[in-house]
Amino acid sequence: MSVTTPQAPAAARLSTLDRYLAVWIGLAMVAGLLLGRAVPGLGKALGAVEVDGISLPIALGLLVMMYPVLAKVRYDRLDTVTGDRKLLGSSLVLNWLVGPALMFTLAWLLLPDLPEYRTGLIIVGLARCIAMVIIWNDLACGDRDAAAVLVAINSIFQVIAFAALGWFYLAVLPGWLGLPQTEFDVSAWQIARSVLIFLGLPLLAGYLSRRIGERRWGRERYEESFLPRVGPWALYGLLFTIVMLFALQGEAITSQPQDVARIALPLLAYFAIMWGVGYATGRLLRMSYERTTTLAFTAAGNNFELAIAVAIATFGATSGQALAGVVGPLIEVPVLVGLVYVSLALRRRFPLPSSDGTVTAGRAR
Repeated sequence: MSVTTPQAPAAARLSTLDRYLAVWIGLAMVAGLLLGRAVPGLGKALGAVEVDGISLPIALGLLVMMYPVLAKVRYDRLDTVTGDRKLLGSSLVLNWLVGPALMFTLAWLLLPDLPEYRTGLIIVGLARCIAMVIIWNDLACGDRDAAAVLVAINSIFQVIAFAALGWFYLAVLPGWLGLPQTEFDVSAWQIARSVLIFLGLPLLAGYLSRRIGERRWGRERYEESFLPRVGPWALYGLLFTIVMLFALQGEAITSQPQDVARIALPLLAYFAIMWGVGYATGRLLRMSYERTTTLAFTAAGNNFELAIAVAIATFGATSGQALAGVVGPLIEVPVLVGLVYVSLALRRRFPLPSSDGTVTAGRAR
């Protein structure tokens, strides 16, 4: 087993775009708010054309954001991930048992008097990660192949279990506990369609790029020439998506700051707790840094595209449920960016072997 000594702090090894990501995201948020204020009717114009309930510009931003990371996945190595029962089992438990139950608990504890926002947050908790989590995992130097597998598995479970879990947490469990119940009617096709659009299309594009690129140029040239060219698109797509989100929902956010603050509190607690539990689980099970990081971020991330689409389709675009869905990514983005830096800082203390056989402490990506 080889050990690579640290050459520079983790942040110093990042590109300028990655190193100051928090700054760029902050500027993107401000730009979106200013754009929404400066151009009356922009929100209606952006929402006029939609893809599966999501504004077309936001949908395009999401697709551009996900493609480069999925083009980097070595699909011929995915069997090394599917054979890791500790990773797969702990991910399923965190995502489909712990996550929804935690959000249900936080929503009822912190929003007992705001049923619409509470319902919206529970829907967010049920929509497991399929999009931005791949970006956070990649920035934190997690296991890219493992992230792709876990996202794919979550997508399958999402299609199968989302509607049933929504019915359980909104209509059944509250009744058992003597709490008010909420009607919830979402079809499996609605969920499957969202997964196919926001994960299936970029996954197919990434897979074809890898297969065709390696066949045409060879793996070394594909990874050293093609990937560095398309890599920055992921962050450009992320920043564009954030600008569009804030421009589209800026009026609702700025006109109801107290409500946004109430919604933000359980979300902050949720993301921090889920990431912490995921990270602790990885350490407890003696996983490598890469897979511990991947487990933590896939546990903390949520599929806000699906949550927003379901809230709008079920309760209406101007509903409190839809506002809670929109606030979700606005809190998730800065919190998970912060956790990327936390993860990189913890990396130097990780003494366990990495997935490629070296020791992860201080190891460059």
